[in-house]
Amino acid sequence: MNRTGPARRPFRGRVIRGLTPAALLAVLVAGAAACGDSDTSSAGTARSTRTISAEPTASPSPTRSGRTQDEFAASVSADVERNRQKAVATLKGVDGKGNAMDDVAVNGIAVEPGEQFRSALVRVTNGGDKPAFFAVRVEFVDASGKVLDSVVLGFPGAPTDRTVSQHANSRKAAGVKSFPRIAQAERS
Repeated sequence: MNRTGPARRPFRGRVIRGLTPAALLAVLVAGAAACGDSDTSSAGTARSTRTISAEPTASPSPTRSGRTQDEFAASVSADVERNRQKAVATLKGVDGKGNAMDDVAVNGIAVEPGEQFRSALVRVTNGGDKPAFFAVRVEFVDASGKVLDSVVLGFPGAPTDRTVSQHANSRKAAGVKSFPRIAQAERS
């Protein structure tokens, strides 16, 4: 049989292939129409939201902590001062550099123009077998070796095989090219 016309396809295949792009286009148009103008600054943005439960009549009050931020800061300052005083007392009885010089390191922090204080990062690594208190004296010296200031830090309960750090800050060494060094370090 010799056909003179184009090959015939089943009717159903043509309809499905013809509807697929049209259906996709209809879904996209319907979706875009449902979104509408998405101006989220308008007051009616959430008008289709339904509330299942009754709305609260008043906003819940935040739970109040026992301390204000100022009281918390004062508490932290008091702890730091107690540790510093304990460190000063510990270092008074130490002859020489102390027993923990190998456990302590210091790095100066870059000088900023117009700085109010000179700062150094002091790190203590407790290599002992139990937590310990470390007392550290940091000196800020100028290029000639003159001590400009001495700062004492206390590291309470430094955990074993861990490194803890604090900043040593000096107002006397501010604005002067100075270098921090560890003068004394004692583990107790």
